[in-house]
Amino acid sequence: MNTQWSQSYQKRKKIIDVIFRSLFKLAGIVAASMIIFIFIFIFQKGISVFLPSYGPDQVNFWEFMTGFLWRSDQKIYGVLFIVINTIVTAFLAMLIAFPISVLTALFIVKIAPKPLDKIFITVIELLAAIPSVVYGVFASGIIVGWVDNVAQLFGYSTFGGRSMLAVVILLAIMVIPTMTSLSIVAIKAVKPELELGSLALGASKTQTNFKVVLTSAKSGIFAGLILGLARAFGEATAVSMVAGNKPMGPTWNPFDITRTLTSTMLSGLKETTGVDYDIRFSVGIVLMITILISNLVIHRIKKKVGAEGQ
Repeated sequence: MNTQWSQSYQKRKKIIDVIFRSLFKLAGIVAASMIIFIFIFIFQKGISVFLPSYGPDQVNFWEFMTGFLWRSDQKIYGVLFIVINTIVTAFLAMLIAFPISVLTALFIVKIAPKPLDKIFITVIELLAAIPSVVYGVFASGIIVGWVDNVAQLFGYSTFGGRSMLAVVILLAIMVIPTMTSLSIVAIKAVKPELELGSLALGASKTQTNFKVVLTSAKSGIFAGLILGLARAFGEATAVSMVAGNKPMGPTWNPFDITRTLTSTMLSGLKETTGVDYDIRFSVGIVLMITILISNLVIHRIKKKVGAEGQ
């Protein structure tokens, strides 16, 4: 009796295991298929404007990739200066947001009193959940005013505050909650034995936090950096509200208007057919390649950080 019950139980357990394994596999295939489908669709649509079969509106690929002028009314599409603008604004935003995020996470996890850290975490989670358009409204109402006042102090004039500096500040504010949340999780996951060992060897609390805790949590911290950078590259609505969409560049003056890849894609979506519409998919391909290269660079940096200590 017991033997039969045991065999029946083992059989049911195997069937349940096979069913759930199949469900997980199916979910993975569906998720991967969606990514592949989106990439193929954007690639086909984006590459079509450079092919002879596109007709008289065919765009020269070399001029598109090396151009410093974007005039859709004259059918001139150059994306190189937009790529430079996008990288510069995202890099400057990360330069502001990354140290603030990591230090905030370190303070919350290791320094702040227990009741206070829960309040901080709740506020950060609320900030991460705010829609992009709300950040855009805030930036167009508040940040552009700050930038305009700062520009006047230095003797510059702006287009109502819409500028590269406004985009940088906006992106920094938007990515801080995401990077801080992931950094908090990564710092909390560091084994207490490592800290105790460092303190036992004579290191101070500050030395332990910076040289042991942050180094041990680097994978999670850099994962936050990758997600934050992806959001900075991919943000469209809020950026379009303060960028100004300059038709030529690149932009080096922080008080001058600028144009990013996402704001360019968003500005052409009033069309539904034609080269003005299709060229936005080409910009989408450039954006994906830019994000991919940036991620590879960050992974490369992550491998080097802490390697000397090991």
